[in-house]
Amino acid sequence: MAIELPDDLITLERSAWEEIQAGTLSVDTALAVQERIREFAAESGESRLAVETELKKHVRHPEPEVA
Repeated sequence: MAIELPDDLITLERSAWEEIQAGTLSVDTALAVQERIREFAAESGESRLAVETELKKHVRHPEPEVA
């Protein structure tokens, strides 16, 4: 079962992924993503690893849209 990720966390990860692809990822961006992952994991009761894995899958490898 997929974890229901909050929009703010997805937005942070998308920003980080764009910076990674451009070669401009900053420590501040990376830390912001990790801090929010930890917060959400604690709030949801999911492991930090499960949240981060689902987040990266959602942002970097989205499901194709069905027509």
